[in-house]
Amino acid sequence: MLILLNLLSGVALLVWGSHIVRTGILRVLGADLRAILGRSTGSRLRAFLAGIGVTSLVQSSNATAVIITSFAAQGMVSLASGLTIMLGADVGTALMARVLTLDLSWLSPLLILAGVPLFLTRKQTRAGQTGRAIIGLGLILLALHLIVEAAQPMMRGAGVRVMFGALTGDIVLDALVGAGFAMLSYSSLAAVLLTATLASSGVISLKVALCLVVGANLGSGMLALISALPQNASARRLSAGSLAFKLMGAVVILPFASLLANALPVLIANPREAVVGFHVIYNTVRCGACLALVDRVAALSRRLLPDRAESTAELRPMHLDPAGLVTPGLALANASREVLRIGDIVSVMLENVSELLRRNDAAVARETMRMDDDVDHLYAEVKNYLTLISREQLDETESRRWTDIISLTINLEHAGDIIERIVSDIEEKKISQRLSFSEQGLGELDDLHARLVSNLRLGLSVFLNNDLRCAEQLLAEKERFRDLERAYSHKHLDRLAGQTLRSIETSALHLDLISNMKRLNSLFCSTAYPVLDAAGALHETRLRKRSLDTMYVKE
Repeated sequence: MLILLNLLSGVALLVWGSHIVRTGILRVLGADLRAILGRSTGSRLRAFLAGIGVTSLVQSSNATAVIITSFAAQGMVSLASGLTIMLGADVGTALMARVLTLDLSWLSPLLILAGVPLFLTRKQTRAGQTGRAIIGLGLILLALHLIVEAAQPMMRGAGVRVMFGALTGDIVLDALVGAGFAMLSYSSLAAVLLTATLASSGVISLKVALCLVVGANLGSGMLALISALPQNASARRLSAGSLAFKLMGAVVILPFASLLANALPVLIANPREAVVGFHVIYNTVRCGACLALVDRVAALSRRLLPDRAESTAELRPMHLDPAGLVTPGLALANASREVLRIGDIVSVMLENVSELLRRNDAAVARETMRMDDDVDHLYAEVKNYLTLISREQLDETESRRWTDIISLTINLEHAGDIIERIVSDIEEKKISQRLSFSEQGLGELDDLHARLVSNLRLGLSVFLNNDLRCAEQLLAEKERFRDLERAYSHKHLDRLAGQTLRSIETSALHLDLISNMKRLNSLFCSTAYPVLDAAGALHETRLRKRSLDTMYVKE
């Protein structure tokens, strides 16, 4: 019993080590890996090599699948390119299995010894997460050694032979067991490494091991498909196409499992080397052959999984991929893109306000007020998505980004409410009474509106790029807007004193518009403060602002 417990603990340690390496690498290089995959879609060869390279780093084809299905769901990668990258990922995970089955047990204590102090002293930094990945790699090597040590005495027990006796003849059952373990461990790599180790210890036959390896490949494809089910048709097509490639490979190779089990020992005597060698050759040949079928499988996937008509009654988030939550950097990038989408909706609402200032169009007013419901819905979705990101896994930079995203989301939601109030006032006080602004008043409102649109775009740019110069420019624009708001309010009062009829009729609305526009401008310009604060320039800017305020009061 104790020996079996040692074996199971070794398996658990292997799965845990694989998880630590995968998450550690994604936290350190997540954005860079996404960029590499994004740039590789222009060429089939680059896409295939990118899949190999990225998967070799993260040691998980499932992690690569998460990134690519996210791209596909957002329309950032074509189906053919995505399938090519997934084929490269299968080769990459096979190559990593070959590397990890080398005799590297001597390296395990060194990796753990180096990784633990690095991680404990710098947890929330890239260096700390690199140390975490190093610990995971050391645990994988240690787990493989423990499994070998535990498996050897097990073979002397009759109970063990009975337990593994079910895996001695049925190729379909053996493949399903391999798929099941890959899904339970969330790692086909861990399943293959365990299979190779058990085969080298004589616990399972070589034929069973080959079937388990084929099944592990199927398990990773099924995991990708399950993860893509909540997403749109584009993501499901990609994962279904990848699984189809793996099913075709299994159908072709499994009937020859007995022949391969008899032939491989002639070429590779060591059962462990034979299993891993088969894994590498099988995936390389299968993926190479499937490259010629990418376009056909893509076309078939489109026919079987067509785009479904989306209801237009409620705007749905496009970028909040649940699968990205396992990687904080990826999740923050998804949330940032969705917030920019909210900014685009607010921009359209603002453009409609300009049209309503000039002409009385009740339909445009109603549509603009309805768009605030879209802003509110996306605001709630982004907020909920951000709460699902583990704050403990974020480093200092990512924590600041998380705060910036939620702050901008809240400000844009407030901006939508203010614009809805502006449009409601215009409909009640101008459109329903068929009034119009004076030429001078309309010119002043147009000037403020144009500055609002410009500052909204500049604020979104500052949020996206964290550019210090643009942040300083945005804060300067805020001060100019404040000065203009005061000046235009005084000019309006002068026109009232001059008994200008149109100014008198629209006076209350005009002053309310100027006040609300000032509030909108403050919300749009708020993105400048985090950038200035991070650069240490916020204190100096506030001192300059107080000086200007004092000069204004004296005047």
